[in-house]
Amino acid sequence: MKQAFSKQAKSAIAVCAVALTGLVALPAAAQNLAIVNGKPVPTSRAAAMERQLAATGQAIDDNVRAQIKQEIINREILIQAATARGLNKTQTYADQMEMARQSILIRALFADIEAKAPVDDAAIKAEYDRIANSPEATEYRASHILVATEAEAKDLTAKLAAGADFAAFAKQHSKDPGSGAQGGDLNFAAANSYVPEFSKAMVALEVGQTTAAPVESQFGWHIIRLTDKRKRELPPLAEVKDAIAKQLRENALTQAQDDLLKKAKVQ
Repeated sequence: MKQAFSKQAKSAIAVCAVALTGLVALPAAAQNLAIVNGKPVPTSRAAAMERQLAATGQAIDDNVRAQIKQEIINREILIQAATARGLNKTQTYADQMEMARQSILIRALFADIEAKAPVDDAAIKAEYDRIANSPEATEYRASHILVATEAEAKDLTAKLAAGADFAAFAKQHSKDPGSGAQGGDLNFAAANSYVPEFSKAMVALEVGQTTAAPVESQFGWHIIRLTDKRKRELPPLAEVKDAIAKQLRENALTQAQDDLLKKAKVQ
């Protein structure tokens, strides 16, 4: 024989059901940052943005978290508006998503390469020493006579070899008005300050020597004399350490990329 529940029992059951419903819903609600136009926005989006900011060195505090939350809500509103217009189904959207996917993967590859081959203090010091003892750290003082034709340059070269005065010839014949007025003097400069043809011929000279044959460049024909050279004083290692480390990282990534491209089988 069935026994009917009293009104009091039914009321208690209803209260329990409501309470249980609330308890079940709590974990789901805790996973949402907000609900925008009826759509839940998961807290995982905030966690992802926090990780991205933290990776750049940004300290994460309550103020930053509040800004992150507002930014994510703002984005969700705009995303919903774009989706409502069907913009997420366009070819432009698909193309840009594919390009973004490729770029993200490539950046991740470079980050992985860099993490597995970090630039340490020993490598930085070795590169600093290499620069200090390389042509990059040498300054050259050269003089030159610039003329329009090879024939004229050869004629002047022969006369100089016979003892003619270089400075006087430069003032008289050089088409370079700046150095010509100074007897051809170009003062001290790094080799890479000049066009490659001039630089190559200049660094091959000993101090006091003049090129045996004229040197052609885009400016004309040069007769070059090396009058002096000196070591350029480098800044202390501590001042250029970060710049050297950056350059070494860039060199390593470029080398790794070149190696991958060379090894790839492209048909």
